Amino acid sequence: MQETLMKVALLMSGGIDSSYSAYLLQEAGHEVVGIYLKLHDNDLKHAQNIQNIEKVSQKLGIETHIFDAKELFKKHVYDYFVDSYQKGLTPNPCAFCNPFMKFGFALEKALELGCEKIATGHYARVKEGRIQEAKDQSKDQSYFLFGLKESVISRLIFPLGDRLKSEIKPEALEILPWLGTLESYKESQEICFVESDYIDILRRHFPVEQKGIVQDSSGRVVGEHKGYMQYTIGKRKGFTVKGAHDPHYVLSIDPKENRLIVGSKEELAKNVVYADPFALPEGFEHFEGEVKIRYRSLKVKAEVRLDESGRLVAHLKEKVYGVANGQALVLYAEDLVIGGGWILDSSLKS
Repeated sequence: MQETLMKVALLMSGGIDSSYSAYLLQEAGHEVVGIYLKLHDNDLKHAQNIQNIEKVSQKLGIETHIFDAKELFKKHVYDYFVDSYQKGLTPNPCAFCNPFMKFGFALEKALELGCEKIATGHYARVKEGRIQEAKDQSKDQSYFLFGLKESVISRLIFPLGDRLKSEIKPEALEILPWLGTLESYKESQEICFVESDYIDILRRHFPVEQKGIVQDSSGRVVGEHKGYMQYTIGKRKGFTVKGAHDPHYVLSIDPKENRLIVGSKEELAKNVVYADPFALPEGFEHFEGEVKIRYRSLKVKAEVRLDESGRLVAHLKEKVYGVANGQALVLYAEDLVIGGGWILDSSLKS
């Protein structure tokens, strides 16, 4: 059955994935309208991206629109990112950005432009009204899309979801050669407003180099660290442990006292994870399937329920390591995203 042709808004970044998506959508017969969002304050990067987008638009003959969303982005994503680190959390700005910006603000603009659907270069798919993992497991981005509502998912198109990145690059660069060469092209950075190190962002707001104490799980002072915002749960470098012969890992972060608690890898292990619900199916109470605790982590079988206080409690069938407060706990039924929430202090008892 032939796909219904329609007017589709495509979020364009100036990179290979979204540019090639424009080509694929047009080849499928859709009327494509490009949208570029100015989210951060790096005007040089915006200029480079827009230059690439204009070249793609001219070659394919599509109209493009540029929207300044810096103020909204700062409110919903940037401030959340900065505040999270101040609180000792490890934020996930991409998962937070998607429901508010790319599939919130941008979707509204797409509908205003008369588009029926919105497309992106994400490696993901849509199946049965849910986000589905991409064919290319090494590039799958379904984890970052867990927060999208069903009403939004029904309007999504992911042209790259059934393709492998290794197959996309050669063809994309043949069609759009100015985007780079196979030898020199670099993957776009994961967090759009971080140039090299997230600490550079935090330095603009906080004195991040404030030394503090390192304690073991019994409360004994065993060393020193460089400033709590420079660490996440599971990190094993950048702090001292006097007389240590075995690796030590960050078990928890105390922002009020600028203190790290460290311990062995076995102390880092968790088989129960708590989360603040963010996106769940209507009437959700109980779920048996798999979960992810980080983007690059493997899925683990789990039983998940809501407790009396409204928290998500995931009982994992095997131990996981590096469960970081602030990251997303994402629920999967085989390759379909069911929903998820933001991870809370894993030391809490149910």
